[in-house]
Amino acid sequence: MITTPLKQDSLSPLKKDSIFSRLFLLVVLIFVFAAGYRIGDSKTLLGLNIPGFSTKTFESTLPASGTQSKLSINDRNIDFSLFWDVWDRLETKYVDRTKLSTNKLFYGALKGLVASADDPYTFFLTPEENKQSQDSLGGRFEGIGAQLGTKDGKIVVIAPLPNSPALAAGIKAGDEIVSVDGVSIKGEVVTQVVTRIRGTAGTPVTLKVARGKDEIDIKIVRAKITVNIFETTYENQIAHIKMSQFGDNTLVEWDKISQELAKKYAAGTIKGLVLDLRDNPGGYLDAAVKIASDFLPYGELVVKQESLEAKIDYRVTKNGLLPKIPVVVLINKGSASASEILAGSLRDHQRAKLVGEKSFGKGSVQEVLDLSGGAAMHVTVAKWVLPGGDWINGKGILPDFEVVNAAVDSQNTIDASKLDAQLNKADDLLK
Repeated sequence: MITTPLKQDSLSPLKKDSIFSRLFLLVVLIFVFAAGYRIGDSKTLLGLNIPGFSTKTFESTLPASGTQSKLSINDRNIDFSLFWDVWDRLETKYVDRTKLSTNKLFYGALKGLVASADDPYTFFLTPEENKQSQDSLGGRFEGIGAQLGTKDGKIVVIAPLPNSPALAAGIKAGDEIVSVDGVSIKGEVVTQVVTRIRGTAGTPVTLKVARGKDEIDIKIVRAKITVNIFETTYENQIAHIKMSQFGDNTLVEWDKISQELAKKYAAGTIKGLVLDLRDNPGGYLDAAVKIASDFLPYGELVVKQESLEAKIDYRVTKNGLLPKIPVVVLINKGSASASEILAGSLRDHQRAKLVGEKSFGKGSVQEVLDLSGGAAMHVTVAKWVLPGGDWINGKGILPDFEVVNAAVDSQNTIDASKLDAQLNKADDLLK
């Protein structure tokens, strides 16, 4: 397996044979490594802050029942001379040599290999892209503070983060990215667009976004972004908890919040909870399961996971701290994956009413496989199904009470302090 970057900018036939041998070995090891992994051995991702989510159905990524097979080395009777022929012609013919390097060509080949699965949830990350992904889940990075993904073949904003430069500049959930600093992003995948948008704090970037029939140029000054996973307020004996993602520190922070909520509810100082999952793109599966477990009885089903190899029931395995507190969950089109598991599970067990708009609709599970040199693969390994039997992929979850917040200005943004009809409805239900 290759453990250090390749340095050559041009390759002799001898060097190519050496690199080919190592490249072939790496490809083989990637498949062996992936096949040997189990769900419990790595972090299982659900969230849309991970590059590459889509509304494409899960079935399109898996063979039909009874057709499962594994590639063997003997199946790979491929003449790799075509690969090197293309490599040579690109190096010798492409007009701008400054854009080519051995590393770039090598990682590009691996990206193409993984992309051949034709599943936007399954992709290869270079070491730089993998670090960006980890930083996002850790709630720290430099950029504009907006979560991107793919939908209907387009790169779109899932949600601008609270108090972010993107939100302040007028970026809105649903905006389609057309260009970055005047350069079209047509044909690029999410990771490429994210890399172009991110940059040093204090530097500007201009996005052209399509919003409805209009195209708008929006200039944004990058900043250091720190994501607060939870924002908690209390008003009129109702707790309002805004949750931004299911990331690295979610469960540590939730433990503190749930203990505080339990004490206040037992003392009678609060009589209900509004759990705000709007524009929450998801994250880790175990975080969604454990938070749901605080509201549900011991042994109840939180979510079912179905793969080619097994079906796994994730159930409540503890005595929750909040089994009786009345709950209303806020959702919208930016609520996805882990958010949908939490909201849908509480709904199915009649522990919460849902208010807002239909959720995004992502029902597949990705596994993160760490590779040499800091690279990684995200691989779709399963689909998840709610306790009531719903597979919401591409459909989303409909709220019990559909409430749409009104747009109030030229940027089509909402003054939540005045016109948050969704939050007002949740408060009314708890009162």
